[in-house]
Amino acid sequence: MTGDDVPDPTDGPRAAVRWFWSTDRADVLFVREALSSLLVVSMVGLLLFSVSGVWPPLVAVESGSMQPNLQKGDLVFVTEEHRLSPGYASGETGVVPHRTATAHGYEKIGGTGDVIVYEPDGNSRAVPIIHRARFWVDNEENWYDRADESIVAADSCSELRNCPAPHAGFITKGDNNRSNSYYDQSAGLSEPVKPGWVRGTAEYRVPFAGWVRLVISGEATVARPGGERALGQA
Repeated sequence: MTGDDVPDPTDGPRAAVRWFWSTDRADVLFVREALSSLLVVSMVGLLLFSVSGVWPPLVAVESGSMQPNLQKGDLVFVTEEHRLSPGYASGETGVVPHRTATAHGYEKIGGTGDVIVYEPDGNSRAVPIIHRARFWVDNEENWYDRADESIVAADSCSELRNCPAPHAGFITKGDNNRSNSYYDQSAGLSEPVKPGWVRGTAEYRVPFAGWVRLVISGEATVARPGGERALGQA
């Protein structure tokens, strides 16, 4: 060891490492604390990823489209859709839509059926949407008669967007009946959601914990009455 609490290069790398973790120098203490915090965050992230199977495993809700069950600024833990799915999920999708869930008493995030995070129209560059899966439709299916007439904004399949279904997938909707009065597919937010567009299912919410991310991303704004965005940012 040389003077002024500086490691002697001739002592070798092990001595330098021991010095780094034991010295009380202010500049080294700052670096050491930063590295320790980064290590803890990385370990927590790896643990969450190992449990959820998706990255990132946490998403910040960007709007009020899922109120009252999700609020803007909530942090939501998302898992790969097959990890915790029951045997009555739709086909091999791992997702339990509202209609199926009703028969089994299956609830998630304050409502009946799975809440999914999906890429609208399969566009991986678009802001993901976090809405509830309502029911499954087959390719070219006339799904008007299966839909809730009050939330389709049409009087027949010919007047309804995405009807007949352009392909098989989920019909989805936000829980907020004021800002999201219609199915996403009726409102033009997305075509029926293919299983490959689903990033995962929402499992738990942590109230207010997502505000830090929204502030950093510039999305921490107060929506005008009736103007809640229909998107949840991952």
